[in-house]
Amino acid sequence: MMSSLPPTTPAATGQSPATSANSATKPAALASDFETFLKMLTAQARYQDPLEPIDSSEYAAQLAQFSMVEQQVQTNDTLAALVSQMTTSNMAAMAGWVGMEARSVSAMQFDGSPISISPNPAAVADRAALVVTNSEGVEIQRLPIPVSAEPIQWAGVDEDGAPLASGLYRFSIESYQGDEMVLSEPAETYGRITEAQAHESGIVLILEGGQAVPASSVTALRQAG
Repeated sequence: MMSSLPPTTPAATGQSPATSANSATKPAALASDFETFLKMLTAQARYQDPLEPIDSSEYAAQLAQFSMVEQQVQTNDTLAALVSQMTTSNMAAMAGWVGMEARSVSAMQFDGSPISISPNPAAVADRAALVVTNSEGVEIQRLPIPVSAEPIQWAGVDEDGAPLASGLYRFSIESYQGDEMVLSEPAETYGRITEAQAHESGIVLILEGGQAVPASSVTALRQAG
């Protein structure tokens, strides 16, 4: 005696109703298009000029062309599904980054706490300077720093020791040999990650000050101090 099995549901197969509906709709649409295509070919054969019949090779070529388009559509759907799976996997990995400090070339939010900067002066330089600009691109400070790749702390105070205004600041390093500037490039800074977002271009990290930084541009991670 055979027991009857319950009907298969999307939940039983591990698919959501929306996923099942989408996967069923696309093949149905392709089948409908192919049926319409065959009807057009039949009508074309029925009403062709008997004195100048259409070559059968043309039918074969049109069928082959439609088949190629159908396969391309299915291939695109498969690639889209793979990209979606990879994005989900990357998001799961990036979740572990939240709360850590990421090093990147980005403006940093100053709120009174020192900002950690990773300079990279030219090897031939005999002196270097840290150049600080505000959110409007105006230089507000220029400080001498060691010719070293060791991290430094920018305190965010003026010549009198008074704190500068809160806001976004950018940093660059100028390298000099004698009186000649041999290199000027943005400095990498550490910012705390508060969120990871998935975009069409990839994973984007949101820093504590609201700055958006592509995950691919992060060069180092460390525990928040």
